[in-house]
Amino acid sequence: MRNSKKALAFAIAAAAVIAACGGDDDGGGSGGGSGQKGGTIYILTQSEGITHLDPQRNYTGADLAFAGSTMHRTLTTYKFAAGDEGSEITPDLATDLGTASEDAKTWSFTLRDGIKFEDGTDITCADVAYGVSRTFAQDVITDGPTYAISYLDIEDGAYPGPYTATAEQQALFDAAVSCDDKTITFKLKVPVADFNYTVTLLSFSPVPKAADSGEGYDTAPVSSGPYKIEKYEVGNELVLVRNENWSKDSDPVRNAYPDSIVYKFALDPAVVDERMIADAGDDQFAVAADGIQPENLQTIFEDERFADRRQDGYDPYVTYSAFNVKAVPCLEIRQAIWLGLDREALRTAAGGPYTGDFADGFVKPALALDYAKSKVVEGLNEDGTPNVEAAQAKMAEAETACPEVYERATTDGLKFDHPDTPTWQKNVSIWIESLGEIGVVINSNPIEPSAYYPTVMDPATQGDISRAGWGPDWANASTIIPELFADGGFNISQNQDDPAYAEFQAKVDEARAETDREAQGKLWQELNQYVVDQVWAIPSSFTKAQDIWGSKVGNTYRWGPFGSFNFGDLYVKQ
Repeated sequence: MRNSKKALAFAIAAAAVIAACGGDDDGGGSGGGSGQKGGTIYILTQSEGITHLDPQRNYTGADLAFAGSTMHRTLTTYKFAAGDEGSEITPDLATDLGTASEDAKTWSFTLRDGIKFEDGTDITCADVAYGVSRTFAQDVITDGPTYAISYLDIEDGAYPGPYTATAEQQALFDAAVSCDDKTITFKLKVPVADFNYTVTLLSFSPVPKAADSGEGYDTAPVSSGPYKIEKYEVGNELVLVRNENWSKDSDPVRNAYPDSIVYKFALDPAVVDERMIADAGDDQFAVAADGIQPENLQTIFEDERFADRRQDGYDPYVTYSAFNVKAVPCLEIRQAIWLGLDREALRTAAGGPYTGDFADGFVKPALALDYAKSKVVEGLNEDGTPNVEAAQAKMAEAETACPEVYERATTDGLKFDHPDTPTWQKNVSIWIESLGEIGVVINSNPIEPSAYYPTVMDPATQGDISRAGWGPDWANASTIIPELFADGGFNISQNQDDPAYAEFQAKVDEARAETDREAQGKLWQELNQYVVDQVWAIPSSFTKAQDIWGSKVGNTYRWGPFGSFNFGDLYVKQ
């Protein structure tokens, strides 16, 4: 899943990860306590809005945590708990964790009794199937995960989604996703032993067909959870109030402590920090969604006044800079940029030790079966300082090997996509200055934060280099390598025409089909190294994050799978 916080806030970060789910190593937030009913929780952010509230389009960690804990239910979900327990799955709309066939190519789930949408209508098997079918309408349902397309036993390109499908095309989907009363069955084209983790994603949430307005559903989705939208004004606020048709009896996971949750948008991040430090008025009931600005980290973590209102720990994400390989098809240029980038200056600007260490690839060490330390480009300095001599040597090779790309990189320059935030205004100057030393011109392309991922995911609007952050959708690199660099849903490297791609995709297919988990892990290790060798992206950080909240907020634990507050489990301290 994408990480908006890391894309917004940090340039380079964290290393040898402890638990995949990021424990707190500085006291941390409150977690697992019994909350109290009532009051209002506030969430403060610099973004103009939620990237996507449509469940089939939601694929950003904090947004998944927010919508999944408040508005949208799935067949299974992660436990509402701190630490390792929060990475365990539990039944949600389903009565159990699903039943798999011996070959793991057929999975069935039975729905609970009493589950309802916000209008009081029952949630049916058909509603879940319809929600899944929307994933295939890639011209309308953009930006979301595409596991349904990758896994379901439907020939590639044969089903266009429910909006335009003929009866014959719809029959293909109905054969792969079928209903028998309250039981939904998924027939897969490949074995997926952990498919019950796949269905934790909101792309497997129910959607009532009659209420589906296509693209418009993004701002007015129908709730299946304990809260519903009362008001949503992009650039101002989102207000959630209680859904009177939600029943705790049919939802053993969610607690729904506050009466309302108010998301405040378009705030200056420096002002958010000032307000959280002051801890006055309604800010006592608030959490800062974007973490802490680098210049305030030392103040907050060296002052015991904040000991009960802060946390510092590893999260699931890796940050990286993806090359648009269609636009920069020259390996030597990509290698030169990696060698010449001043990664240590970026790390320092992002907060120094609080951001962690440098990444060697795209799989974190916490995924022990899938991680092996990668061999990076020859000459890369371990301390993060630029190796100008090695980078210039690569540029000299590029001048001969790919003169047209060399000419553009050194004259008109390469467009660098990044969120339009104060932190990134500082970071991009480091990119410009350090790469200028090797003759590469970098042109800043700032993008409003909530529009960032939709912009870079669109080939028509993406630049030459794009910043991103990614965490596994569950504890398997099958949710990393294919998603980022093969036929998954977030391949912003645009590498399909690279001569090295065909062999890579074949190896990905082999790894997906491998049912021996240890053997599969070895294949993911090899594929991670393959990506590093091709420099389809520059790995930046195994990340770490810091949070602050108001003095009257409880259950402020970081929810491991999403590297975020569990917004729906927060409560107001009386």
